[in-house]
Amino acid sequence: MTSNPKISDSHCHLDFPDFDGEVDDVVNRAIAAGVTRMITICTKPCEETKVRQIAEAYPTVYYAVGTHPMNVAEEGMITASELIALADHPKMVGIGESGLDFYYTVDTAELQERSLRIHIAAARESGLPIIIHSRSADDAMARVLLDEYAKGAFCAVMHCFSSSAELARVALELGFYLSLSGIVTFPRSQELRDIVAATPIDRILVETDCPYLAPPPHRGKRNEPAFVIHTAAVVANIFELDYSDFAERTERNFERLFRKTAVASVSNER
Repeated sequence: MTSNPKISDSHCHLDFPDFDGEVDDVVNRAIAAGVTRMITICTKPCEETKVRQIAEAYPTVYYAVGTHPMNVAEEGMITASELIALADHPKMVGIGESGLDFYYTVDTAELQERSLRIHIAAARESGLPIIIHSRSADDAMARVLLDEYAKGAFCAVMHCFSSSAELARVALELGFYLSLSGIVTFPRSQELRDIVAATPIDRILVETDCPYLAPPPHRGKRNEPAFVIHTAAVVANIFELDYSDFAERTERNFERLFRKTAVASVSNER
């Protein structure tokens, strides 16, 4: 076991081809770095079995299921009842990722919104948090979140947050969390760091979104869960906290949002 402060990677993609044949080593490096929990995200429901099997193989890995907005057109609509049924698995801890991406796929905006609302309904019914992807869609995202929350409360995390201060305000007022990736470490991300500095620390998570967005000193290389400690160190500095203090606080946030991981962690320690 590691003696490093414990921290969790709230969003990774261990099923992606980038990690083929290396998942054992990747998970072990993460544990050695202090990353004792990882949520691997299914972006296509047709690949749920593969993602679930990764989570089942490692005590430190959990998973979530959803249709990424860029995949909606090819995947079709999963139903809320299908997602709710999958949520019975003890290691499925979130719904998604789902959301709106108008950077590459604005032509499917209507389908994306329909899919997002289905995922929110599943999150509301199951009690699991929805993991939200939002890119170049701030106004539409704020509208959907406010509209859906008025129908009934649900919990959510804005994954890989790099959007506007206004969308951050809406999300935080609804009680949601902001999860920060390597983007927050990049030199040109001062505006994002300013948004983070104005965010209550009890709403902050960290993630890799690996294999993408590796933070320095690994920028430009394949990202992996072990590297989340570099992002966490930068965010700790934003809050003027020691790394160990920041890690402890974000661990509490992680367990508050992804409640099933806290239960499983206690069981694993027995």
